[in-house]
Amino acid sequence: MNVARSFNNWRKYRQTVTELGRMTSHELRDLGIDRADIQNIARASVAR
Repeated sequence: MNVARSFNNWRKYRQTVTELGRMTSHELRDLGIDRADIQNIARASVAR
């Protein structure tokens, strides 16, 4: 994996964590997401 791809993956991971982290618990619950799962969801978004 090259440096640019690694950086873009890291940036996408951080953006996902930030956006989900800003949501209220109620909003996350509406989406079926537990706050403890945010990092796993972010990792999965990079793996796609």
